[in-house]
Amino acid sequence: MKKLHLLFIAVLFSFSFLSAQTEQSIQLKDGWKFKVGDNLDYAKPGYDDSQWKGIQVDKIWEQQGYDPLDGYAWYRIKVFIPSSLKNNSFLKDSLKIFLGKINNFDQSFINGNIFGINGKNVTANTIIDTSFLYAPTILWDYNRRYTLSVDDPRILWDKENVIAVRVFDQGGQGGIYTGNAAISMVHIGEYLSLDYGQVPFLFKNKTASKSFTIKNTSDKLTINGKFTIKAENKLNKKIIYEKTEVLKLEPKSSKYFSFSLVNQDQSSYVNYIFEFAHNKEQTILKEETPYILTSAPSQKPKINGAKVYGQRPNKPFLYTIAATGVKPMMFDAVNLPKGLSIDEKTGIITGKVSDKAEYNVTLVAKNKFGSAKSKLRIEIGDKLALTPPMGWNSWNVWGLTVDQEKVLASAKVYKEKGLMNHGWTFINIDDGWEIVGNSTDPKRDADGNILCNSKFPNMKALGDSLHALGLKFGIYSSPGPLTCGGYTATYQHELQDAKSFASWGIDYLKYDWCSYDNIAKDTSRAERIKPYTIMQDALQKIDRDIVYSLCQYGMSKVWEWGGSVGGNLWRTTGDINDTWQSLSDIGFSQIENAKYAKPGNWNDPDMLVVGWVGWGPSLHPTKLTPDEQYIHISMWSLLSAPLLIGCDLTRLDDFTLNLLTNDDVLAIDQDPLGKQATPKIIKDNIQVWVKDLEDGNKAIGIFNLGSETKKYSLDFSEIGIKANSKVRDLWRQKNLGKFKEKFETLVPSHGVVLIKLFE
Repeated sequence: MKKLHLLFIAVLFSFSFLSAQTEQSIQLKDGWKFKVGDNLDYAKPGYDDSQWKGIQVDKIWEQQGYDPLDGYAWYRIKVFIPSSLKNNSFLKDSLKIFLGKINNFDQSFINGNIFGINGKNVTANTIIDTSFLYAPTILWDYNRRYTLSVDDPRILWDKENVIAVRVFDQGGQGGIYTGNAAISMVHIGEYLSLDYGQVPFLFKNKTASKSFTIKNTSDKLTINGKFTIKAENKLNKKIIYEKTEVLKLEPKSSKYFSFSLVNQDQSSYVNYIFEFAHNKEQTILKEETPYILTSAPSQKPKINGAKVYGQRPNKPFLYTIAATGVKPMMFDAVNLPKGLSIDEKTGIITGKVSDKAEYNVTLVAKNKFGSAKSKLRIEIGDKLALTPPMGWNSWNVWGLTVDQEKVLASAKVYKEKGLMNHGWTFINIDDGWEIVGNSTDPKRDADGNILCNSKFPNMKALGDSLHALGLKFGIYSSPGPLTCGGYTATYQHELQDAKSFASWGIDYLKYDWCSYDNIAKDTSRAERIKPYTIMQDALQKIDRDIVYSLCQYGMSKVWEWGGSVGGNLWRTTGDINDTWQSLSDIGFSQIENAKYAKPGNWNDPDMLVVGWVGWGPSLHPTKLTPDEQYIHISMWSLLSAPLLIGCDLTRLDDFTLNLLTNDDVLAIDQDPLGKQATPKIIKDNIQVWVKDLEDGNKAIGIFNLGSETKKYSLDFSEIGIKANSKVRDLWRQKNLGKFKEKFETLVPSHGVVLIKLFE
């Protein structure tokens, strides 16, 4: 009988066949002990840890009573490793110690001997120092997989072994947190690598095509077996493609595959099945195919983007008309207030307005195929960000490896791929532009002005370049002495830095709590408000409007007071990552804060994790399935959330570009009423969220959080909707007709149906 193990992969990147093994493993979920502080004696097997507290390794330490805690802490566990583990394995060469993900850095020991640092195997004579804290990137999302030869004397077979992990957290969340730690032998499947996501699906002539390579990474093993590709429709389970081939992979050899599927309007499962010849064991990797719902823009002009825009009197004004259609295009803006002018070739409106007032302007776009008009309400007064900011941020892709070239490359894509034509406006640099805090280089000039590192040789010139494209420019800092990444921050230089930002042309400031933990006297609301008030005062003294983003992870219910310190948006959660658990936990918890969202004040559930992400420098396609990505954009739009793309824009594929350029969906996020959606129905795995719109209509998301497709009937009376309402499918940009009392639909697993109801 064949042994069958199913691995559900909600990702689109290179993956090894590593978890099909039916061989023995030792789970390391329970039994860990924990100690705050640092002492290398903690690694010794004879150390007395009887007074240490227990801790789980399936959640960050802040969730287990250690908040705040940044810096060092140690984990220890005692585990018996039987020789039967190796004797019963097919390969008997290496023991694997898998610790899951650790936030941020680690040195790992067995029986007092070091064996791994930040996910890399090291020898027992490796010098144990603090250099592991200075990795080129933050490694919170990197699995710690360590291997030791079976004859390595560091392993005590058939005896108790002590594993100790020295963890250093730079800031924010910390600890061992994924809960899948285990000890096992290396499985033959770990030498098979399938890069099925490195090249995305290509959409052409009503087909979706995929190419990939399967590789034997071993330098001594030959792997024999059969390889099958099988695709089935996610909704009806119908097989739409199947092919099997016998494979013999010599050491370091590879085999190229390609296949095509007829375009679907829902996702399909693609199963990649390898059956090993020696024991008929099967490993199945599974991905879901992307599918494009948004129609290509018309050749005729269509004006998109925000319909209301706020600026303060006598501050530099910049608004770019977002319009799809064939270029070249000519633009006009009728009834512009005094002090503003438009570039008729680019649609960029600039200048300054002196008088506080509301101005109703008609925007015009023309090309050889026709013309379009749209209303824009300009409010010169006290508020910025009258709709949620839309832009790109460097953190979720480049992390601390961001540089000026990467920023300019993203701006170039805005223009080349047409993101600007749909209202995407900001280009924001996150952490990593400053001088490293522990560097001997000067952090500020003789007058105390903050200096940039060599990756950003001329910040003002960069700002000028972005503004010339009609884009806005964002920057990052922290109220503490150091940023999250350990770079120079703003503490006690608030006004100087605000003036520097203004001189560079900054339009947006993300102000990240981080090292202010070491400054705050306690965790009271007053102490958490204080640093943001100081920067607010500084921003009010400069001759430039800067959108103010408070990044402090929802502490002390920031939504209740963020607006009072000048915040235009405030993070409501910890950092997002590209997993279903993270996405669903964050997205579907935005309820208590809903009443505080309004024009100029937005709840921020963190940045978008679609496309190629990685927190730098190594990138991977998002682990979210296509349907989960539809949920991501749909939910953030219903929440009136800031939309900040966190991917490598130079690697935008057709599917990701489709997600980011559906004007019906983006209009829900940018609706001038600025009201955040709330859940009206939560039943089993179905949630129905409803958002009021300025035109009196409703946007509705029907979400399926379960693992099976559901047929769902939405009763209008349950959510206060009138009978005989018309329904528009927003992703498909298609009117579905009038429905008397109910709307029935299929909702895919981890998927959404996003509609607008109107009379």
